[in-house]
Amino acid sequence: QVQLMESGGGSVQAGGSLRLSCVASGYTYSTYCMGWFRQAPGQEREGVATITSDATTMYADSVNGRFTISQDSAKNTLYLQMNSLQVEDTAMYYCALEVQNAFCSLRGMDYWGKGTLVTISS
Repeated sequence: QVQLMESGGGSVQAGGSLRLSCVASGYTYSTYCMGWFRQAPGQEREGVATITSDATTMYADSVNGRFTISQDSAKNTLYLQMNSLQVEDTAMYYCALEVQNAFCSLRGMDYWGKGTLVTISS
């Protein structure tokens, strides 16, 4: 059974940094996409950053240059380093996994974590 568990959320002031982690267990697929998605109150869930099994990364325009996605395969852990945080980054952040394919679309994700809350104050 695949499980994803996020951690690292919190409250910081604008301009600060946070690092999110997602520990994945229960899967051994050689082809996959893992990603971070977020949902702000009253808004739809959106993609933030994704990384594939061949280490190809993609970022939303709104975070490009500020956020960095990475993975430690030995630890089955996905990270999101978030720098220069803005009030607009406030949201629940979710880790997600797509297996056997690597299209990295929100609707194509097969598994989701429960989320970790990020709150940025001005």
